[in-house]
Amino acid sequence: MPMLSPEEWAAIALSLKVSLVAVLCALPVAIAVALVLARGRGPLVWGLNALVHLPLILPPVVTGYILLLLFGRNGPLGAFLDRAIGLVFAFQWTGAALAAAIMGFPLMVRAIWLAIEAVDPGLEQAARTLGARPLGMFFSITLPLIAPGIIAGMILAFAKAMGEFGATITFVSNIPGRTQTLPSAIYALLQVPGAEASVAKLAGISIAIAVTAMLVSESVSRMIAKRIRGA
Repeated sequence: MPMLSPEEWAAIALSLKVSLVAVLCALPVAIAVALVLARGRGPLVWGLNALVHLPLILPPVVTGYILLLLFGRNGPLGAFLDRAIGLVFAFQWTGAALAAAIMGFPLMVRAIWLAIEAVDPGLEQAARTLGARPLGMFFSITLPLIAPGIIAGMILAFAKAMGEFGATITFVSNIPGRTQTLPSAIYALLQVPGAEASVAKLAGISIAIAVTAMLVSESVSRMIAKRIRGA
């Protein structure tokens, strides 16, 4: 394979950074939301469910535009975070991570939600009978049992973040070295005559990363499931 240019390496590194930050920051919220959706009832829960899955329904460009309105320098949340802690999202890599986290969030929540619903209620009921506190019960019983679902959700969200384009380019543009992720780099190269080889290289790397992530997810999930069965 021909050598990659510094700009191509930068796009790959930024995509990995953005995707990892997006997944790790969204994970605690995703677990909490999945618990509410799996255990809660009523109109508020249904409304939360609709809100969580909204990024899957809306065009990604619309999601990016909403993020720009809310988290831009003149947006209510963006201006507040800039003044309070100096955190800027618009046209920064942090904004790419935010867009990636929101686009992958429904996939992560769904996987964890299904894992929670598969937990045998009798195990938690037995723990309550023995005097276990809710928080302790969650970390000692529920969390280990839903670990494969958490990992599956993380991998799905990571893959979605690696491939996210519409919301990202709308919110943070396509600035080489700052906000240009792997999909944005491919899009930019598609506009350049004679850059087919570079496009093929980056597309192949994208596929390789996605396949590797899936294999790692499957391997870790099987290992955890085997340990749970043997416990």
